[in-house]
Amino acid sequence: MSAVLFIRIKSVLDFEELERRLQARKPDFLEIPGLLQKIYGRDPASGEICGIYFFKNQQALDAYHETELAKSIPQAYEAANVRREVFEVLNSVHPIEGRFSERVTVRQQNL
Repeated sequence: MSAVLFIRIKSVLDFEELERRLQARKPDFLEIPGLLQKIYGRDPASGEICGIYFFKNQQALDAYHETELAKSIPQAYEAANVRREVFEVLNSVHPIEGRFSERVTVRQQNL
């Protein structure tokens, strides 16, 4: 079953520096086995950022947690607060494009 990791970060960095660091680390996430997609977001009211990660399965998510990339998130973004939540993918309202779409479609057909 696919897994979703939601991370919300309150950083002390200004938006421009935060954006620079997000972009600099983006290629590193392409190397994570089982990571199907990562979406970056920002709450315009609070300035907090989020990462929404779609993993092939729970095992890939568990393996990611053990990487230096995952462990370095608080320091990389000078986080004052980090909140992590994990969810199982049940289905989606709209088809999802890209590599993730095949797995969601198969899961929906099995429900």
